[in-house]
Amino acid sequence: MDRLSEVFSALADPTRRAILARLAEGEATVNQIAEPFPISLQAISKHLKVLEKAGLITRGREAQWRPCRLDAAPLREVADWVTGYQVFWEERYDQLSEYLKRIQKEH
Repeated sequence: MDRLSEVFSALADPTRRAILARLAEGEATVNQIAEPFPISLQAISKHLKVLEKAGLITRGREAQWRPCRLDAAPLREVADWVTGYQVFWEERYDQLSEYLKRIQKEH
């Protein structure tokens, strides 16, 4: 699977998106990440493995503490890919705007 597909796959799950939002606030341990979720530590660990495989997080080793950190670089790749469609959507919005102006003139 290519990297962009792995990132989109990882982002498809709301729990993983919530984990990323938490890590955007700063690094955290698995226990800290798991705290607000009504799922097992094992389930959180599986989510973290998916995020790590997609390159969205890194795990450090500091003695017994293994902090997880957000790595936003893959999100930049997603943003760049989505931006490629910006012209398409701007054209659609312009067409909608013209259509709405025409309708208002007719009524």
